[in-house]
Amino acid sequence: MKRFSFSKLMLVLGLLFIYLPMLILVIYSFNASKLVTVWGGWSVKWYVGLLDNTQLMGSVMRSLEIACYTAVAAVALGTLAAFVLTRVTRFKGRTLFGGLVTAPLVMPEVITGLSLLLLFVAMAQMIGWPQERGVVTIWIAHTTFCAAYVAVVVSARLRELDLSIEEAAMDLGAKPWKVFFLITIPMIAPSLAAGGMMSFALSLDDLVLASFVSGPGSTTLPMEVFSAVRLGVKPEINAVASLILLSVSLVTFLVWYFSRRAEERRRRAIQQAIEEGAAANVGQPQVRRPAPAAASA
Repeated sequence: MKRFSFSKLMLVLGLLFIYLPMLILVIYSFNASKLVTVWGGWSVKWYVGLLDNTQLMGSVMRSLEIACYTAVAAVALGTLAAFVLTRVTRFKGRTLFGGLVTAPLVMPEVITGLSLLLLFVAMAQMIGWPQERGVVTIWIAHTTFCAAYVAVVVSARLRELDLSIEEAAMDLGAKPWKVFFLITIPMIAPSLAAGGMMSFALSLDDLVLASFVSGPGSTTLPMEVFSAVRLGVKPEINAVASLILLSVSLVTFLVWYFSRRAEERRRRAIQQAIEEGAAANVGQPQVRRPAPAAASA
């Protein structure tokens, strides 16, 4: 009889601590009562009511839009920063550049948000842009914050690559930019996808930075939820959160599924190449070497 070890107990308790509140939230999103803590039966009226709640749905669409823009920009900037840190080994200010790239990881968001707010105000006074804070300023703030995470993930992958493949391509006449886009980018594609998903999630979840750099008419979903929770949790918020959980779970499953299929195709291709090489070696006629002449007596 297998004993229930302490490590398995800690694993089960940890999973319950993480996922049990989410399960309760999904269940209460079907609550027919207006009071969140009082169960009034099963109902889907709060999901239907989301169609009429233009303010909440507008904040959802605005957050998704900013998160998509942030993921694209953060992946581009973070990849370039990681490439410089890993491939350009010697240049003046390399240590300072590395510190500036990773500074948002350890800097409190309050300080980052206040600094960006002062920057935008000073720029508006000096050059007249931005005239008002909104989606663009939130996007810039989120990109500044998320690019550091992408740089760390991509740089770890770049350090593991075999440079001989890129060197062989350049020896055959390929330009550096062509090697980067046709060889390096495909090899670091999983890290780019991971960085993009992380940037999307961080942007969708951010409250502090958006509170500093947002303006009238640019309320994001975390800001809308935070302002509504102070007056009491509404059932519509549970419904929106449940839909977001469903969307994230579906996207994660699709990414895992297609990644697994691509990995299986790669393994089959490698195995097929090995088998074809072995068959070709077996089919080749073996050349017999003449025996060495016997030594004369």
